[in-house]
Amino acid sequence: MSPKRSSSQRRSAGLVLHRGPADALQVLLVHPGGPLWAKRDAGAWSIPKGQYDSDEEPLAAARREFEEELGTAPPPGPVCDLGEIRQRSGKLVRAWGLAGDLDVSVVVSNTFELQWPPRSGQMIEVPEVDRAEWFGLAEARARVNPAQIPLLDRLQEIVASAQLS
Repeated sequence: MSPKRSSSQRRSAGLVLHRGPADALQVLLVHPGGPLWAKRDAGAWSIPKGQYDSDEEPLAAARREFEEELGTAPPPGPVCDLGEIRQRSGKLVRAWGLAGDLDVSVVVSNTFELQWPPRSGQMIEVPEVDRAEWFGLAEARARVNPAQIPLLDRLQEIVASAQLS
């Protein structure tokens, strides 16, 4: 039995861009921008994702968020459903795997305003994502938000089973 979702449940959707065979699989992760995240690494990275409303189709939101965070549309191609996970904050994250490549040197993220320092009244503009990098799965598991590790595991299983077919 699945838990009931309240209409106020925070939900995000994202794409796990990947390249290479299962035994050398690499995934694209993004690092959040802004002074809060500047010195954080392990556990701070994420799949490119973002919130969506109940009236938006999750896969469409995942594609939109990819483009907003990386500055380029996701590559064309079929996606594989990686399901949904719950992060520590309670946010539900739905993800899809997508094979493709991206030159991380050209990533340009959208920006947002942040009050910094906190309670100062001063606003600064920061990128939602300050960088993107390709990681092998072992390194990705060490850097990604721990709640997102099952998404990487599911992707690896799907890629491996597709290569056996």
